[in-house]
Amino acid sequence: MDDKITIEPLTRSDADGAYQVFETTIPAAFEQEGIGSLLDDIQDEIAHKRALIHTALQPDHNKEANIFFLVAKMGKSIVGTISYGPCGEEIRECTEGRLNDIGELGSLYVMPEVQGQGIGSALIVALVTELQRRGIKQFCLDSGYRIAQKKWQRKFGEPYVVAKNYWGEGTDHMVWLCNVQGFIEVVQKARF
Repeated sequence: MDDKITIEPLTRSDADGAYQVFETTIPAAFEQEGIGSLLDDIQDEIAHKRALIHTALQPDHNKEANIFFLVAKMGKSIVGTISYGPCGEEIRECTEGRLNDIGELGSLYVMPEVQGQGIGSALIVALVTELQRRGIKQFCLDSGYRIAQKKWQRKFGEPYVVAKNYWGEGTDHMVWLCNVQGFIEVVQKARF
């Protein structure tokens, strides 16, 4: 088996592999958070990610302004995803619209069997490199998953906004605002 990781723009032939990443990693993330019983929420999240891929693959879709995906491949198998697009509803709500014009890094998922091998970092570096190439100066990211929040805080410091009890008592939602310049160096120093 080829263990070499490549990062590539999403193509139509990658869609099923990306869907498989979502169908594996989203339920696992919910389970890790102790909310694996929220089956409707899990299915809604998977459906939302599938819809984003569908939108990104439309031939008339203006990729310079809207949604694009990158995928991590090990051999021919897709093992991770990342996206960039308009900021989502949670970011808009949590920041009271202050970041509405800032694009969002999202859909960062890595298959459980290859987590901890730097694939997440490689996806982020590739995405931020593309943002830099496109002249984009800032991006935002968010998380309601406590495990991911701890990783983001350790790597990138305090969030731009913490929406206390957003998901219920004791479950906050966090939003980070990041500058593209210098971000790649930070990520390379702090593996995910």
